[in-house]
Amino acid sequence: MNAPFKVIFDTDPGVDDAMALYYALAHPNVDMLGITTTFGNVTVEQATTNALYLTAIANQKIAVSQGIGTPWVKPGEAPPDFIHGADGLGNLRIRQSVNAVADPRPAAQFIVDMARSHPGEITLVAVGPLGNLAAALKLEPHLPQLLKEVIVMGGTVSEPGNVSPVAEANIWNDPHAADLVFTAGWKLTMVGLDVTHRVIVPVSLFKRVADHHQHIATDTLLHAVNFYATFYGDRHAEIAKIHGCFGHDVLAFIYLTRPELFQLEEGRIRVATDGLAQGQTLMRRKDIDYPQAGWESHIPDTSACMQVDAAACTQELESTLLRAWL
Repeated sequence: MNAPFKVIFDTDPGVDDAMALYYALAHPNVDMLGITTTFGNVTVEQATTNALYLTAIANQKIAVSQGIGTPWVKPGEAPPDFIHGADGLGNLRIRQSVNAVADPRPAAQFIVDMARSHPGEITLVAVGPLGNLAAALKLEPHLPQLLKEVIVMGGTVSEPGNVSPVAEANIWNDPHAADLVFTAGWKLTMVGLDVTHRVIVPVSLFKRVADHHQHIATDTLLHAVNFYATFYGDRHAEIAKIHGCFGHDVLAFIYLTRPELFQLEEGRIRVATDGLAQGQTLMRRKDIDYPQAGWESHIPDTSACMQVDAAACTQELESTLLRAWL
């Protein structure tokens, strides 16, 4: 067995965030050191509530640190309750009482503290807007050398966007923070719509998991995924046929644990911060001496996932969630 991946999970739970969290908790090689929360699918306060709740009902004691609640520059907008529900988890009818409380440190400080305590060991998996990472960079300019790797679920190279013709939601929500993150100089892999739109997960998978475990955590996940799948089924005929949804955030963790299931391309990525292309992730893939500024050699390369073995990812998700982890 490989040594565990030490992970900080930066998230805005969110249904697919819950999928990702439970995959990570179920995986024997993922050591979850902490969770940092951000706005996006829900407010940052609700994201923190959900992170505390999801970990508590899974009998996990993991530090949860609340992060930023608004974009760096652009005006904030209301969360998409029609996608994830007003509570982010498909409008749960009832929640158990839990006693978990958040870590008092802001998310950016938590990230910096953990990176300093475990230099070169931590992978930061970010599946929401990237303001916490940008704030952590401001606190600690050497953060790219202190973290082992950053994996971002966000962006797109060739696939059309999901909030505009060119932009993916996480990047669009805070494009200024995203551009800072993509140019910071750490080892960074983008798991974007080019691959997440290839992996459609059926609700029946989560029903099998819930039936197997007979546990509140997997029942909660099944309820949330049912809500999420209804949204996607109303908009995509191919998803409606199987009553499923895109995996999105969980693909970031599957890339961490099973990178051989993905094909990558390297290039410099910048983010458009305003105008009709706001949030677009532009990737320079060819060695062309562009006359415009912004693509110079000091801009670091990013690895972008461009192809994926969708069937193997779905099987990996199911087999991991069926493990004895609860």
